[in-house]
Amino acid sequence: MENKSKELEIAIQAALEAGKILEKYFETEILQDAKEDQSITTLADKESEEVIKRILGNAFPEHSIFGEETGMTVGKSDHVWHVDPIDGTRNFANGIPLFAVSIALVMNGEVIEAVVYSPATRSLFYASKGKGAYLNDKKISVSKDDKNRAIVTVSPSQRDDDKKLVRELLYYLPKNVIRSVRDLGCAALELAYVARGGLEANIDIGLFTYDFTAGTLLVQEAGGKITNFDGSPWKFPANYFIASNGVFHDLLVEEIKKQKEKLGIK
Repeated sequence: MENKSKELEIAIQAALEAGKILEKYFETEILQDAKEDQSITTLADKESEEVIKRILGNAFPEHSIFGEETGMTVGKSDHVWHVDPIDGTRNFANGIPLFAVSIALVMNGEVIEAVVYSPATRSLFYASKGKGAYLNDKKISVSKDDKNRAIVTVSPSQRDDDKKLVRELLYYLPKNVIRSVRDLGCAALELAYVARGGLEANIDIGLFTYDFTAGTLLVQEAGGKITNFDGSPWKFPANYFIASNGVFHDLLVEEIKKQKEKLGIK
């Protein structure tokens, strides 16, 4: 991308510096701590977020920063950074190379800058509102595959109803609707893969904004489609949505509606 904004340049710098920390700790015996929601955190999560917040804070002291590990640091402007220092911490802690640094900037409720970086593959995804989506400086776009060739991922929260819906989708969709359904355990990367055409859709079920914000802009800028579960237009920060290549999007809307009704989920 030519003429990157200062915000995007700084976000890329922060993601790459955080990635160095993750590379240092990956496939080592790193201590894991359990959170209240039974997710885990590691020393690498904390060090990664510290680096990101320092770089962003030095460049934009008036901006707010919402990080997974430290919560909200309130600034004096309408700009808010949403930061996940390691999306896919459980994968990371178990030596599975499906994890990423996710950084996004939201202004007045609109996502305007996004970076997702996979240190394991040195894959740097980024996007600016209205300027397209890129992977390692090459423009990317969603796939054109239909349901017969589709790979769809599901990204769940820890809520009981959400887990029930995920189990139904993982079982029902590949048997009756599409070719393959998976849960990779890293929503930021799953959305990035939709953007570059590696996946055809990602179904996000109740995640936090720092998990998905960057990925949503990547999908939109790569020509994809995002709606709420009922098919209505998605708007940040709604956290139940379908992000797809748009080819069989309406079919996914109908199938999720059907499974929710079967489970008695509103």
